[in-house]
Amino acid sequence: MVADRILDYLRKKARHRNVKILPVDSEHSAIFQCIELKNGSEIKRIYITGSGGPLLRVSKRDFRNITPEEAISHPKWKMGKKISIDSATMMNKGLEVIEAHHLFDIEIDRVRVLIHPEAMVHSMVEFVDTSILAQMGRCDMRIPIQYALTYPLRLNSAVKALTFSKLKSLNFYAPDLKKFPCLKIAYEAARMDETYPCVLNASNEVAVEAFLKRRIRFTDIPEVIEKVLHLHKGTKNPDLEKILEVDRWARRKTKELLLHGISNIR
Repeated sequence: MVADRILDYLRKKARHRNVKILPVDSEHSAIFQCIELKNGSEIKRIYITGSGGPLLRVSKRDFRNITPEEAISHPKWKMGKKISIDSATMMNKGLEVIEAHHLFDIEIDRVRVLIHPEAMVHSMVEFVDTSILAQMGRCDMRIPIQYALTYPLRLNSAVKALTFSKLKSLNFYAPDLKKFPCLKIAYEAARMDETYPCVLNASNEVAVEAFLKRRIRFTDIPEVIEKVLHLHKGTKNPDLEKILEVDRWARRKTKELLLHGISNIR
């Protein structure tokens, strides 16, 4: 993604000035809180949790007829339309995996995704001794935002605390990559690295917008993104100008695919 390459630049600046980059997104804030002051060599893997979105219990055979209204109806979080669609396709988790890879300097294959419908555990970190630390809390963005603003202090919050005696269960599942191919595609783009994550992000934005405007089906979103990725020729160590050029190319190519048909573009 464009943001990830910029994040690499900011990490270098932060190291030079001996300051921290404080994440605000709930998952990355959770990871940051779990690994703070820990030695990076002690980390075995990171688990990014996700509720599974509005389509977790919907059969894959029904995905073709999913409407924008159904796809944005998130069971836990109140978000904008674009990120709500990303949650429905699970592209949001793929993007979060790439972000964690860059932000915490950890290999892609050591960043795992877990479906956690209760959305009480916001992410976890496993250490080499098999100990696991988790950050828990209600689905309320005021918590990670406040922590970033008051870091390293923790102040009183207006958010209602969890009552553990009322929690009936906490469930965790491996994501179904056949049902949610966007997550698989995001991992593939991350492993290819270079400018492929930038293409992934740009193509996804165009495809999601087309779905929201009812120009394509829900199931077309991963298909068009994957096609654009296959058409791309990556660039190693791109500068900002090249990244922005690739971003424009991916958006233009995605629009061409949607206009002329995915199978007709070479």
